[in-house]
Order: sequence, then C-alpha cells, then structure tokens
Amino acid sequence: MPRSNKSARPKPDETVVPEIYAHRIVRTLVLRIDDAPGRLGAVAAAIGKGGGLIGEVTRDWLDISHVYRRITVYVNDEKHLAEVIEAIKAVGGVDVLDVVDEVLSIHEGGKIEVSSRLRLNSMEDLQKVYTPGVAGVCRKIVSDPSLARKYTWISNTVAIVTNGTAILGLGDIGPVAGLPVMEGKSLILKELAGVNCVPILVDAKDAVTLVSTVERMYMGFGAIMLEDIAAPTCFEAEDELDRRIPIPVFHDDQHGTAIVVLAGLINALRAAGKSGERTSVVINGAGAAGTAIAGMLHHFGFRDIVVLDSRGAIYAGRPGNNAAKEKLASFTNPSRLRGALDQVAPGRDVFVGVSKPGVLSRKTVSKMGKRAIVFALANPEPEITITDALEAGAAVAMDGRSMNNALAFPGIMRGALDSGAPKITAQMKLAAAHAIAESAVPPALLPNLLAPAVHKHVAQAVAGAALV
Repeated sequence: MPRSNKSARPKPDETVVPEIYAHRIVRTLVLRIDDAPGRLGAVAAAIGKGGGLIGEVTRDWLDISHVYRRITVYVNDEKHLAEVIEAIKAVGGVDVLDVVDEVLSIHEGGKIEVSSRLRLNSMEDLQKVYTPGVAGVCRKIVSDPSLARKYTWISNTVAIVTNGTAILGLGDIGPVAGLPVMEGKSLILKELAGVNCVPILVDAKDAVTLVSTVERMYMGFGAIMLEDIAAPTCFEAEDELDRRIPIPVFHDDQHGTAIVVLAGLINALRAAGKSGERTSVVINGAGAAGTAIAGMLHHFGFRDIVVLDSRGAIYAGRPGNNAAKEKLASFTNPSRLRGALDQVAPGRDVFVGVSKPGVLSRKTVSKMGKRAIVFALANPEPEITITDALEAGAAVAMDGRSMNNALAFPGIMRGALDSGAPKITAQMKLAAAHAIAESAVPPALLPNLLAPAVHKHVAQAVAGAALV
C-alpha cells in the first residue's frame, strides 16, 4: 500500500502488505491440540515469543479429545521456522502434524492450462470444428490473411518469451526455472484482462537467436511480451523485433515498470506540491527498468534526470559506456554530474531506485530537496524502507511491494490487441500511465490492481491512443 504521508490509511478494497510482514516466508502449520482451556492461547503465545507472526487460524475438525487446527505463520527463514515449531512443541499437548508451503502447493501441476471454447457433443460438432468443415475457414484465410484475426485465437493471444537470464530478483536461473513466473504472468493476463497467454522458453542468451526464434513463430499470436531478459540483450531484441515483425512487442520489465512509476509519480508530484517540468530526478540503476524509466520520464517532460549505475553517474562520453548507456546519456544528466549516489542525490526532488537493498541512507534522503519523493523499488528488499525515508524527511515514499507492473501490462495488452495496433507507441504507454494515475483514490498514489475497472480503463486509453 503506497503511503503519501505517515497518517495515510488504506481504503477497504485495497490489498495491503504491512511492512512487518515484508520479506518473510509463510507456512501453514497443521496442529493437533488437546481440547483444553487455554491451549490455543499457549500456542499463540509460543509463536509470538519465538518471533513469529500469526496469520489465519482455522479449525478443521474435532475428535473426542483434540482440536485440529491450521495456523498460518510468518517467519524469517527455514531456521526460524524450526525454532518456532520447537517452541510450539514445548507447550505440551500439541502435535505438529504437517508443515505446508502454500506457495509450492498452488504451483503444483502449473498455474495455467489450455481450455476449449466449444464442446464436442456429436459427430456433427466434430465435423464443424475439424474436418471437413475447417477447410472452408482455411481457404478464407488463404485468400485474405487478415481474416486469421477473426477466425483464430490470434486476436486475443499473446506469447510471453523469456530466456530466464533476469528472473525477478534471482538473476540468470535459466528459462525452465523461470517458467513459474511466466505462468504467473499468464494467469494475471487472463484473470485481469481476458487475454490468453502462452509461455515460450528460449534456451539462448544472445539477441540474434532470440530474435530469429520469435521471428519464426510470431504468426500465431497477436502480440509478443518479452520477459525477464537481461540487459543489454533485452534492448537489442526488442528493437530488432519491433523493426522486423508486424505485431506489438512489449518488454514488461522495461516499459511496464516505467509506466507504473510514471503513474505513481504523477500523483506523488500532486501530493508533494511539485511541478514535473521543474522537478529533478535521480535514478539508481541503469538496467532494463532504470533505462526505460528515464526514457518514460523524459517523454513525459522531465528534463533534469541523472541515472547512476554501479560506477556512479552516467554522462555522455564516460569511459566504459556501452552503446545502451551512451544512448541513455544523450538525454540525461545535462550538467554532466559525476560521483556516487550520496554525491548526486542531495538537492534532488525525486529518487527512483531499481538497484539493490540499502544503498540509500537516511542521511542522503535528509539532504534531498524539500518534500522529496522516494520510490525505493528494489526487490525483495528496497534501497531504503518506507519508514526510514519518511522519518528522514521525504513527503512521499513507496517501495516495490506497492508498485506492481500488473497495474500496467494487462490493460496495455488488452488495448493493443483490441485496437489491432502493429506497434506499442510512446503515446500508448503515456496514455496507460495517465489512466492508472486517474484510477487511484487519494491518498493512495496507485489504484487497486485487482479492480477490473482499472484494467478496462487502461485498455480503453491505450486503444484510443493507438488509433490517433
């Protein structure tokens, strides 16, 4: 839940993850407890004394002398979990029957499937959907290939392509290990925007192979989403595919992140009483996300943007710049500032972090401009906690848990497919950011990503911008 000040409170329909629960693992303990007064309270006390947090408590059944309960607990790690379990056993009259990892459980068998829109109830049905009836449909598409959008799934199906080189905060773990992420994204697209999505795993790290693979299979899809591909390969692959194939290509790690950041920043500027044109920005992290954020903010109208990588501020002509960073430097850091974050951030109005935990200190925040805005988006742990940023003087603070790409990509894909756009343009991305910002209910900076109306609004805005 985004917080624009210390007293902000969530709306009833918003999903909130309190900071105390962040970065913990969750397990469900199946317990058999003696049916005696105070026994459940003693179990709860043992969990609390051991440093665990209690979530949901349910009662499964009773026998003549026991109550069987499921208790969800949040702990720091597996070692901490073992300590909490030992504390529970020490209560007496309690048996731990099972420890369930709910996350693993819901992933068993995968999270998506292909289902048919029609039913085969007779031979007549079979003859219509397959042979001989389907031949007539094929002939129509031969005579007019554009009819494939009408008579196949192309108009509502996206391929999500990954090589697994930049999976979430895990890095290069390979395409197969990254498949659960692709399935999750597919599930979100279907549930929030009604878009079919097929994960495509490519076992190659170079842009040439990625591009040639997609170029040979894109015809069965209405759009391509590139996902979790490391920089600079992601830049090269997207640019080349955008040039070669006649359907939208969208790298969510770049543009989805940038769109949501801009949406949050539009509302954060309003909350902090700042003007975008005169606002100075420092972005820590020059990978896919940081580069796209800089480009998006520049397109919106920000002119004083400085981007840093592990070697400090990026400027034109800096020794060691690759092509992507030299391109980035062409529209950022007009004053050619140099140095590390603690040297560049003082006096600046906005910090956007897409880097690593703990790199932004309270001292540096306190030296930023008056009523500063801090978006610390590193996952799983931010560059600075929301609490520390606010206490150091920031007027607005958000982290990666409150700023989710799922606010953007379902509506963008829906709008791109509905409009039949051959490309996703800068205007479409900007329209998406404005639609997301408009959907937020103050004091929240971003709307509830589970609200269907939000994605419908984004889709309509994107489709409208595509047709201009």
